Amino acid sequence: MEYDPKVPTYQTSDPTSFAHKSARERWPAIITGAIDDVHRTVSKLPDSDKDALAEGKSIISTLGSLKYELQHNRKLSPIPDDGYPDVEGYNQELAARGPPTWHNVEWLFAECYLYRRVATLFSTAQTRFWRDYDPFYRQKMETFKSSRPAVLELAAEYRAIMARIQSSKAHAPVAAGVTDARQIEDAERLLFVEMAEICLWGNATDLSLLTSLTYEDIQKLQGSGARKEAEKNVLVNDLGRAFQVLHAAHRAGKGRRRVDIVLDNAGFELFVDLVLAGYLLATGLATEVVLHPKDIPWFVSDVVPKDFQALLQAMADPKAFYEKKNNPDDDDNAGKTSSPPPAPLSDEEAANIQFLFDHWSHLHSEGKLILRPNRFWTHAGSFWRMPHVAPGLVEDLKESELVIFKGDLNYRKLTGDAAWPATTPFTEAIGPLGPSSGIRVLALRTCKADVVVGLPEGKDEETRGMEGGGGDSGARMWAWSGKWAVVQFSDGKA
Repeated sequence: MEYDPKVPTYQTSDPTSFAHKSARERWPAIITGAIDDVHRTVSKLPDSDKDALAEGKSIISTLGSLKYELQHNRKLSPIPDDGYPDVEGYNQELAARGPPTWHNVEWLFAECYLYRRVATLFSTAQTRFWRDYDPFYRQKMETFKSSRPAVLELAAEYRAIMARIQSSKAHAPVAAGVTDARQIEDAERLLFVEMAEICLWGNATDLSLLTSLTYEDIQKLQGSGARKEAEKNVLVNDLGRAFQVLHAAHRAGKGRRRVDIVLDNAGFELFVDLVLAGYLLATGLATEVVLHPKDIPWFVSDVVPKDFQALLQAMADPKAFYEKKNNPDDDDNAGKTSSPPPAPLSDEEAANIQFLFDHWSHLHSEGKLILRPNRFWTHAGSFWRMPHVAPGLVEDLKESELVIFKGDLNYRKLTGDAAWPATTPFTEAIGPLGPSSGIRVLALRTCKADVVVGLPEGKDEETRGMEGGGGDSGARMWAWSGKWAVVQFSDGKA
């Protein structure tokens, strides 16, 4: 806590904040989803597997107790020791805070604590079956399956772009006949912006926020039409500055041009993160891309290494994945006819997805697309603590040309989830990761929490005044829905 910004943070006790709604509505619904998931798995275990059955029922009971604590505003209790050193840090901070109750606590700390405590139920399990279990995995894969139209659209576009790059002597995705250096750079910049904005809006399907997402809802949030419509809702857009950094390194012939992506959600968002990574590598804007997943299930849909493998496995045989009505390990709805089976993929659609599988698998096997988990990403508190708590991680990130932080939670952690004035410069709000840090930061964030910085004078007030924006209520409601976005850059190497 001592290294966090000295600015008031958002509290679950504040009725004008999204923290208040989260603690009372979202978190109990998320725990209910985890209970249902474990129950579905327990119901399929054979009677002969008595240890796993008994342990699964115990996990369900403990999750139910946690939900009761949440709903009845009990004190946050110490996390049981599961052998990982971060437990001590959580419990020390918990004691220093009071301990607090669920409805009167700093939002960021309590939300991280919630998922860390859930993870402990599985990491302390005696059976191997539950120690490796992700209660959100099924939901992540079902949502990726629901993203089929956008996946097919992007797969075709990506394959066409790769063909243009490979056929270009300049290894650049430019139109045939364009030879002017300025025109080439403009074309490269425009495509970089398009790829990054695809990556930005992929965050719209955050399962920790959209807990009752329907198939129709997902279709509305994805695809080129939705992205085009959303362009006007990017309140700050520093993508041009980020492109100039990568383009300059490429043009100078720098031998190692590394880009890091601190991941957010699995499923469709991970898919578009890989679209961006593959594009950067194909054009030479990067020579390697390091992906930073979480190493425990986190905020429902955040990427863990297993999700990367599951995504590639689904894409290796897209017909089997997309043409099967139910999740491969879920036959709850077998025999029901409430909805028609998915339409078959065309041979071309399947080939496009398999092209991406082959391309990304090859990049991964060559060591150009790297997964690098770090326990720090699931610590409590803000990234202001990184230089003191994880100095090795800071030194590693300094090796990168650009570190892209995806999504709302990473933005909250970058800014300390503090109630900064909306006009506070982004470089100030990210503290020790800002100027002179040695790290170039690019935040791609669709807004789903109160904190927002770097806005022009009057923009917050203007947006509050729009329908659903919060008006004079004191709540920054416009920043809760994911409709608005910011893309903000800080050059810590300048």
